[in-house]
Amino acid sequence: MVLALGGLILLLAGMWLGGHPEELPGFVRSLFVSDHQTRVVDEAINRIASDYYRPVPKRRLADASIAGAVTSLGDRFSHYLSAREYREFNQPPRFTGIGVAVDPNRNGLLIARVFNSSPAARARLMPGDVIVAVNGRELAGVSPEAAAKLIKGPPGTDVRLAVRERRAGRTVARTVLITRALISEPVVDSTLRTVRGIKLGVVALASFSPGAHGEVSEAVRSALRQGARGIVLDLRANGGGLVEEARLTASVFIAKGAIVSTRGRTQPNQTLTAAGHAISASIPVVLLVDGDTASAAEIVAGAMQDHHRATLVGTHTFGKGVFQEEQPLSNGGALDITVGEYFTPSGRNLGGGGVTQGAGITPEVRVPHGVGTARGLDFALSTLAAKVR
Repeated sequence: MVLALGGLILLLAGMWLGGHPEELPGFVRSLFVSDHQTRVVDEAINRIASDYYRPVPKRRLADASIAGAVTSLGDRFSHYLSAREYREFNQPPRFTGIGVAVDPNRNGLLIARVFNSSPAARARLMPGDVIVAVNGRELAGVSPEAAAKLIKGPPGTDVRLAVRERRAGRTVARTVLITRALISEPVVDSTLRTVRGIKLGVVALASFSPGAHGEVSEAVRSALRQGARGIVLDLRANGGGLVEEARLTASVFIAKGAIVSTRGRTQPNQTLTAAGHAISASIPVVLLVDGDTASAAEIVAGAMQDHHRATLVGTHTFGKGVFQEEQPLSNGGALDITVGEYFTPSGRNLGGGGVTQGAGITPEVRVPHGVGTARGLDFALSTLAAKVR
């Protein structure tokens, strides 16, 4: 009975001291605390929470300690996401408007993209159209930011746009009334364009998020069913995403062979190959890239270039030779940290060594300026049309 009671007392004491290692003498603490450094962090957080001159939530201190640990890596590509940031990170970008991406124009705003199924698409606005007035206010001389702000407004409200369109070789002016809506920027946006009498498909991919390859595949095959004789894959401002999505997206165009090789410290070296079911190799493809084409987007661009499957148009890409992995944590947050390097089929690493930014990929057709505007897409379409036989 005495032994049992003594054992219970020791157990309870051990549990209490395990949660309060600062109360243990140094030589005893080393016996009971298996991970001294972790306990020191807990000790510091507890003391700040209890002794700081104003209240600070422990959760906030824990978030800051993890973020500080990641920052100490000196890796611009690695991040800690708090629970709130991680939830927002997994939500598609949303904004209120009419569903267009625009570029500056001396007369107003040049429409670069029209999102599928958006109010702008229903109003039959098209890339290349110029918005010259909003609710009767001329946009000439107005900054692009101020002009875009005039178009935005609460969902369900109307905005009247004066638009100049170029149709069948002539410019036509019209006024359209559009009802604003809450817009989710699509991961994949596609359209058909006709250049010198040749119908071409344009597929813009915003990121390599889960399921993106399926949307790319459907958009490409839909364009071909509608008579497109070539495809522009627009990867401008695509900052990357999942390596597996990059492999599967490249597989839409590359029938067989290596897509990318990866090497990491805790992961086995592996070569990811094409998944099969690619479109015909006789269909010409152009990749449109810029300085913000990075990571998984560069994996696709590098594979297409190494396999001679596409002509790259634009400017040199970002130059990122490493990839990250999201690792959810028990507090609802997540680590997004660098776990390895990747190499194109020819063995190129596009970074500058480790996590340093490198030269990236140099396109075969350089766009001297304005690659991020409609000019960049015009270069890509002209290059593609010249490849169609």
